Amino acid sequence: MIISASRRTDLPAFYADWLKRRFEEGYALVRNPMNCRQVSKILLMPEKVEGIVFWTKNAAPLLPYLHVFDAYPFYFQYTLTSYGKEIEPGIPQKGREGIAAFQRLSGQVGKERVIWRYDPIFLSQRYSLEYHIRYFEQMAKRLEGYTEKCIFSFLDLYPSIQKRMNQSGILPMEQEQMRELAEKLAEIAAAYHLKLETCAEPADLSEFGIQHGCCIDAALLSRIAGRPIQAKKDRSQRESCGCAASVDIGAYGACHGGCQYCYARRDGQAKEHRADSPFLLGGLAEGDVVRERK
Repeated sequence: MIISASRRTDLPAFYADWLKRRFEEGYALVRNPMNCRQVSKILLMPEKVEGIVFWTKNAAPLLPYLHVFDAYPFYFQYTLTSYGKEIEPGIPQKGREGIAAFQRLSGQVGKERVIWRYDPIFLSQRYSLEYHIRYFEQMAKRLEGYTEKCIFSFLDLYPSIQKRMNQSGILPMEQEQMRELAEKLAEIAAAYHLKLETCAEPADLSEFGIQHGCCIDAALLSRIAGRPIQAKKDRSQRESCGCAASVDIGAYGACHGGCQYCYARRDGQAKEHRADSPFLLGGLAEGDVVRERK
């Protein structure tokens, strides 16, 4: 199976020690978000895992532990945006820390295995089209040679984030604005030798050289592994998502990033965390049913 670590919470940034221990011990326990009594035992030994996709906004805490994953094909989906602390309160400053950590990671694992995410894109009085164009180019310039690809998407206003985003002064984004911005980003990406793809975007932007991407990419994992990895399309994601099927070992309500736009954020739901527990949050309770995930 392919392991997603994790769409639900930033494990490399906030739980690097737990992540290291789970792979050293060879398993993790994960609750079903739709039925809390159902617990999956997910085996994490190299012979059970075809690949790992790490999702993060700050890989620095995981850098000392990368040797633990030497036996696994893996790569990083690494988000660096131009938003400030009022939008991403728990994320290090990009100019001072974020980009430097990205560069260090790339130096250790290779640029093919670190994908830059400029995601999601939304507009406000502060974050205008011109703002995104200016800062995207500044970041692309500093990341040139440290990555081969950038993935972006436009913000989807899920009901769970609507109130927070309204408070952040989000402005409606028209199709013409999306296309204008996409064209400019494509020009910048080409100038800095970056392939540009979209994440779960239904719009066809191929006229600008932008293709539909897949964040859980079995083909990329196959190239890294040096052998074919077969995976079906993930049916649990949106129709326009091209990701391969994966198993997520994170938990909702655990991330300390506090990003206003995050669909996985669950305010006030974080429970006790222990680095030595097979659960990211909490532990076994009466009535839990544990089954090995196939």
